[in-house]
Amino acid sequence: MYSEELLNDLRSKARLLRKDIITMIGKAGSGHPGGSLSSVEIVTALYFHELKLDPTDPAWEVRDRFILSKGHAAPLLYAALANRGFFPREEIWGLRKLGSILQGHPDRKSTPGVEMSTGSLGQGLAVSNGMAIAGKLSAANWRVYVLLGDGEVQEGMVWEAAMASSHYKLDNLTAFLDYNGLQIDGPVDEVMSPSPLADKWKAFGWNVLTIDGHDFESILDALQKARETKGKPTMIIAKTVKGKGISFMENNADWHGRAPSAEQVKQALAELEQV
Repeated sequence: MYSEELLNDLRSKARLLRKDIITMIGKAGSGHPGGSLSSVEIVTALYFHELKLDPTDPAWEVRDRFILSKGHAAPLLYAALANRGFFPREEIWGLRKLGSILQGHPDRKSTPGVEMSTGSLGQGLAVSNGMAIAGKLSAANWRVYVLLGDGEVQEGMVWEAAMASSHYKLDNLTAFLDYNGLQIDGPVDEVMSPSPLADKWKAFGWNVLTIDGHDFESILDALQKARETKGKPTMIIAKTVKGKGISFMENNADWHGRAPSAEQVKQALAELEQV
């Protein structure tokens, strides 16, 4: 259904974003690589294929909106915005430094392309609801996308927002759940299990799709189905691997919020060159 040229381009972009994430966190000496790496294909598909955007005009009225509710994955968002042309690429090397436009969590006042300042988990879906309702009221044709973490959905506010999304029939809203199974304290199901996730979102009135979150064809198919769904919002549960692409980070909760050393950065980049 999708050309090999498109898929190869997206894979190439994903590899570039992973390199940028590792390099910028290594330079900063702090940050969150695990959950940034697990969501790379999702954000790549959005920023380099799906979203209607104008990097020269971040406030373009008819743009699609993307909310990174799991704000600690800011390095991924920054890498996508920089490589999409929202600001000079060299800015990403200033991650978490004083005076930088790229702080540890997204700040809509200082970073072009950021729609919401996030970091306090659980708030992104509620704000996305507001944006989607505004779109409905103004008869706009732009869409709203939001990315949540699986540990994040332990927050009660998420479920209040989920109820509102379906109540207002927000079919212009698509949510992704980065289901990598790990949070800072360990396995999500051991810390506070949100399972069964698909059944819960369906019970809250959502159209629910479960996919491989690292497969571009699956992601693009799900996005198309979301656009075609009428009368309800869509939740795309993306099964992913925390730390995806880096052997010593994969499925390891220790890398939720830990920066790699210079030697580890070198190893990680070498592994990504072989992909």
